[in-house]
Amino acid sequence: MSKMIERVAVLGAGTMGARIAALLAGAGVPCFLLDMVPAALTPDEQSKGLTLENPAVRNRIVLAGLDAAKKSSPAAFFVADNARLITAGNFDDNLAWCAEADWIIEVVAERLEIKRSLLERVEKHRKPGTLVTTNTSGLPIHLVAEGRSQDFRRHWAGTHFFNPPRYMKLVEIIPGPDTDPSVVARLAEFCDLRLGKGVVIAKDTPNFIANRIGTFSMLNVLRLMQELDMTVEEVDACTGPAVGWPKSATFRTADIVGLDVLVNVVKNIYDNATGDEMRDRYRVPPLVEAMQKRGWLGEKTGGGFYKRIKGSEPREILTLDWKKMEYRERQKAKFASIEAGRSIDDTTQRVRELLAPVFEGKGDKASKFLWGAISEMCLYAARRIPEIADNIVDIDRAMRWGFAWELGPFQIWDAVGVEKMSRQLEKEGKALPPLVSSLLASGRKSFYSAEQGTIRSFDLKSQKDVEVPEPAGITLLKSLHDRGKVVDHNSGASLLDLGDGVICCEFHSKMNSIGGDTVAMLHSGLKRLRSDFDSMVIANQGAHFSVGANLMMLLMFAQDQEWDEVELAVRGFQNVNMALKYALKPVVAAPFGMTLGGGCEISLHAARVQAAAETYMGLVEAGVGLIPGGTKEMVIRAFEHAASVSPAGSATGSEGSDLDLFHALKPIFENIATARVSTSAEEARTLGYLRPADGISMNRERQISDAKAAALALVRAGYHAPAVSPKQPSIRVLGEQFLPSAKLAVHMMLRGEFISEHDAVVARKLAYILAGGALSAPQLVSEQYLLDLEREAFVSLCGERKTLERIAHTLKTGKPLRN
Repeated sequence: MSKMIERVAVLGAGTMGARIAALLAGAGVPCFLLDMVPAALTPDEQSKGLTLENPAVRNRIVLAGLDAAKKSSPAAFFVADNARLITAGNFDDNLAWCAEADWIIEVVAERLEIKRSLLERVEKHRKPGTLVTTNTSGLPIHLVAEGRSQDFRRHWAGTHFFNPPRYMKLVEIIPGPDTDPSVVARLAEFCDLRLGKGVVIAKDTPNFIANRIGTFSMLNVLRLMQELDMTVEEVDACTGPAVGWPKSATFRTADIVGLDVLVNVVKNIYDNATGDEMRDRYRVPPLVEAMQKRGWLGEKTGGGFYKRIKGSEPREILTLDWKKMEYRERQKAKFASIEAGRSIDDTTQRVRELLAPVFEGKGDKASKFLWGAISEMCLYAARRIPEIADNIVDIDRAMRWGFAWELGPFQIWDAVGVEKMSRQLEKEGKALPPLVSSLLASGRKSFYSAEQGTIRSFDLKSQKDVEVPEPAGITLLKSLHDRGKVVDHNSGASLLDLGDGVICCEFHSKMNSIGGDTVAMLHSGLKRLRSDFDSMVIANQGAHFSVGANLMMLLMFAQDQEWDEVELAVRGFQNVNMALKYALKPVVAAPFGMTLGGGCEISLHAARVQAAAETYMGLVEAGVGLIPGGTKEMVIRAFEHAASVSPAGSATGSEGSDLDLFHALKPIFENIATARVSTSAEEARTLGYLRPADGISMNRERQISDAKAAALALVRAGYHAPAVSPKQPSIRVLGEQFLPSAKLAVHMMLRGEFISEHDAVVARKLAYILAGGALSAPQLVSEQYLLDLEREAFVSLCGERKTLERIAHTLKTGKPLRN
């Protein structure tokens, strides 16, 4: 960067402003958060005798916004402690703080005059060269900065964070007419490296890229629902995971966003996109107008297309009957094509199969609906080049990152077949956009092509295929496969050469569950590590790092009472984890997303972890009635913590060191017994699943490169494997000094009906392992001793009927059973 962004001022503490500040704080960036001074006292403030000059009153609005961010669900902060990096203030007393900021983000109401008025005040305090952006979903960027100085306009741009900013990957950066290109580069680099965002440079057109395409798609879906006489549930069944779109689908998404926001976006596009050939589609639909008049705006008003019944148990959700304009009980959508598509894991193939009947003049209502929804959206996206973007890659990335679609519009064109789609569209009397006509005229059959790991896309301006640029520091495992970098392979995992002496073990089973194939490939990787490589990374680029052990295999063994097979499987996984831990060369794990059970255990045994910021890690086996294999490792971490607090008496034992160990074991017992999962990588560190030296990558696309760098750093530092033998007594356990207290806690939870009888059985076995057994006095034990306790408990629980019921229920529903 030409100048580091070390402090940011966020102006506006509403939903977006406070959550942008939370994201910055989570990235370790101190920031100011400012908002208006209240115009009047609340009754509570009056009763306390406060005045408008009281600091608590003057900062009431900003503190309320910050408090809402702290309480929000999903969590805006990675951990609650991040909030200490935010300094709250107000526009009247503290606007001069802007002089200390390297980047000022204005996030006030989406009204041109309000933004202009505030920025006029900001310019009086802003240092020359300070970056200033307006966060807007669609206002013209050049108009917001009108009247500002030349230096201001040179360092000015639009930023469009998507809500919630912690979780949504996209940030659109929109340069103004006078913006210095270095400013755009500086913002893009910071958003990428520090905030973990996917950056798309957008043109200053109405609602930019993602909202322009996404809003058209939503309005088109509303139209088709009414034309085809479909229910809200039927539409959401078609426009969710079936086509690679989020579970919130169309109408749950609309409720989350808010119909008032949707109306404002629609009106903005209609008013400003005067040259759009589909402009008439951007009229607010009568159905939405009717809902707005009734105050049915979505979650913020308690009801939109769906309505939650407060206080109902179990939680009841009603659905809007849009013809009668009244709420009714939810109805399950039943489409043969959608049901058949569930068996197809690959989204590209699934979309192709869902639309295939249409080309033969067949198909159920779902297929016809999806053709209308997808074909119209794809046509519209193709017509927007070069209006809103110069290339198809930016549009595809914007839709994947901003709307969480698995495939962007042009990837869908390719999935279905450009020629096939074009013939059907022309058959329906629809003109092909110049982009599509040019592609077909050139003899090409797809927008994207790949060769030897290099991806190219069709460029309208040059009429050629151009290489899709990837920023330095991003490793794509698929590209390594295409380039022939596979060292070994089976159905569950592969070994890849990352270069520079680093080998990667990549999981690719369903949900990256761990079975015999995974274990075999880890052993193969360790063998190659010993002979041919300097370090090893365990990583993948699926939806999640690993959901844990292959429960189906375990269930089959247990139901057939193949206890030797269960014992062998458990021992085999323990052995590979110990081999990872004691490898003579460093092993780095790169967890992300769901890192549960066995996935967490692998990470615990790595020499170093490079986690993605969004890592949800936990030893969750208690949820299915089992004991996690990482329990031993958590005992060691508790012992290490106690030793760091009382180093003198940690090994031989002292009253103080044993008390420290007791207090270290207590939260571990609670977390494992309740199958607690971290809500972020940073929280995983507080739970003990990550060590202080472990790294966190804000941008998941950079995680494998970061993990490789961490592995090479260990090599350069002269890495040495743990010196203590697994059979050497070196871990202090408390025995009966811990066990009775743990059992009492289980008893009280059972009496309070917080846990079931079977939960209590599992928890007692867990307590036994954490205590190191029923030893009469604290003493040193070996890792192997604890592994044996783990394995014995695990196998014994596999023989429990209630455990098998839990495993079967989890496999069927994806949710734990409390029996």
